[in-house]
Amino acid sequence: MTSRDSASSEITPEVLLRAYACGIFPMAESADDPTLFWVEPEMRGVIPLDGFRIASRLKRTVRSDAFTVTVNKAFKAVISGCAAPQAGRDDTWINKRIRDLYEGLHELGHAHSVEVWQDDDLAGGLYGVSLGRAFFGESMFHRARDASKVALVHLVARLIAGGFELLDTQYVTEHLRSFGAVEIPRRRYTALLDRAIRGNADFCRLPVDRPLSGEEALAIIAARG
Repeated sequence: MTSRDSASSEITPEVLLRAYACGIFPMAESADDPTLFWVEPEMRGVIPLDGFRIASRLKRTVRSDAFTVTVNKAFKAVISGCAAPQAGRDDTWINKRIRDLYEGLHELGHAHSVEVWQDDDLAGGLYGVSLGRAFFGESMFHRARDASKVALVHLVARLIAGGFELLDTQYVTEHLRSFGAVEIPRRRYTALLDRAIRGNADFCRLPVDRPLSGEEALAIIAARG
C-alpha cells in the first residue's frame, strides 16, 4: 500500500517517527523527485536476530579485521554513499527530503549509521532508525567487496547487545535472504512492531568511542544464536 505526499512542510522527523511506529516508511521515485510517498508493504522483510546467518567466508573476513568499523561517525557520508549509483542500480529512492529528514532523526538520536573503513576511505556502510526495541534498516552500500556485509554483521551484534528484538529490512532481497531474512504478513509484522516499540533498547550500549573488533561482534551473535 502506498500514499502520495505532496505537502513537503508537513513531514518532520517527529512525524516520521510516528509513521514508523505505525509500520509506514517514506520513499521517493528518484533522487530528483521532490515528493515522497508512504509505503506499508503487504509482506514485510525482517531478519530474526536469533536466526542471523553468516557464511564461513564472511566470518573469516569479519574476524580478520581487514576493515575498521565505526558507529555514528559519518552519518551524512553514509547516506550519500547509499544515494550514489552502484553496480546494478543507476538510480536511488533517496532524495534531498529523505536526506534532510534522516539527518534530523540522527540529531534526535533516532537514526544511526555503521561505517566500514578501508584505511582512511569509507568502503561501505548502512543506516537506519531505532525506536524502542525496533531497528528499521534503511539502506546500505559498498565500494569494496564485503564492506556492506561486514556493516550488517556489526549492526546485528550491536542490536543484540543493546536489547533490540526486531530488525526490519522493509523488503527481502536474495542478498538479505542469505543472512536469514524472511517475509511476514503485515498483521504479524504489526504485532511484532507493537511489542517492540513499547520496550527500551540502547543502540550505543556497545562502545561507540572505539571500533569493535570482528571477534567481539561474532561472539555476541554466536551467544544469541
